[in-house]
Amino acid sequence: MTIRDGALVLADGSVFEGELIGPPAPDGIATGEVVFNTALSGYQEIITDPSYAGQIITFTYPHIGNYGVNADDFESRAAFCRGVIIRDLARRDSNFRSQGHLDTLLTQHGIPGIAGIDTRRLTRIIRDTGAMPGAFGDASEAELRAAAEAEPGTAGVDLVAQVTAAESYTAAAADGAPDRLIVAYDFGIKTTIVRHLARLGRVEVVPAGTSAADVLARDPDGVFLSNGPGDPEVVQYAVDEIAQLVGNVPLFGICLGHQLLGLALGAGTVKLPFGHHGGNHPVKNLLTDQIEITSQNHNFAVDAESFGSLGKQVRMTHVNLNDGVCEGLEVVGERCYSVQHHPEAGPGPHDSRYLFAQFDELMKAGA
Repeated sequence: MTIRDGALVLADGSVFEGELIGPPAPDGIATGEVVFNTALSGYQEIITDPSYAGQIITFTYPHIGNYGVNADDFESRAAFCRGVIIRDLARRDSNFRSQGHLDTLLTQHGIPGIAGIDTRRLTRIIRDTGAMPGAFGDASEAELRAAAEAEPGTAGVDLVAQVTAAESYTAAAADGAPDRLIVAYDFGIKTTIVRHLARLGRVEVVPAGTSAADVLARDPDGVFLSNGPGDPEVVQYAVDEIAQLVGNVPLFGICLGHQLLGLALGAGTVKLPFGHHGGNHPVKNLLTDQIEITSQNHNFAVDAESFGSLGKQVRMTHVNLNDGVCEGLEVVGERCYSVQHHPEAGPGPHDSRYLFAQFDELMKAGA
């Protein structure tokens, strides 16, 4: 692994010196919206999560790459993030599951990175001022700052179009799964989610632009709305179709799918200052009063204050205990619910996996 000097510059002018890893960035500069993730492990799953499209991931855990990477832990067909920022890249990978070094994965998938960064200082800046554009590479400081200032970020950009599947594909039902069909919208769906859904039946994954008529013509037992990147308000084409599915089929949404369902029901969405990215966020289930530790990855959220204008048919079911953000909703009287957090984890805790069993029960009731 060749060490190359480089620097990271944020749009506010903050400068960090480091060492470039992975492949060289095009024209010597990688740009994106800089966010931080607080998970202690699971860096391969995080890097390959399509929800990070358009973003540069800062890992707050200092030691990254120590257990290597393998073919089983990919969350998508490629890596869509713009880059990674770490404190210390392990020189050697050591784990019985390891099939290679993290730097090799970055190079194979064209993801530039920078190591040796004071990620504590960087995280404090993002925490205090919010996620902001940044640029890193071996270009001059002036060039990097100009690139950071020119980076548009993720608001108002349709990133779903960059990550969704070009064509539909089928995931076979797991052994012992019921004989049923689940149609899953791919807004940036994670492999772990497909794996969980396959335990409930055969899964047909469809592109984000698939019409409600097409979905209903498949006669599904349930429809899933997946996670994905970016601003939900620019994915209006999906919102319009989801609105036609409510009340006609059991619906379950996660992350971006939750936000799109909220918009389809008439609620609003907001961009959070620095988002929720990590595996240790406390969420309260308002229906059971139980606390769940959850995996999170999003920069936008459903505006709970907008529920009041929707009447009693829509209610908040989960709340983030750190900042009061809406973490779940349901349509009363309909087989329709969603959550902002990730019950499939990958990486993260498994406290919320009951939500897949809840989807199973809804489909049984509609059979």
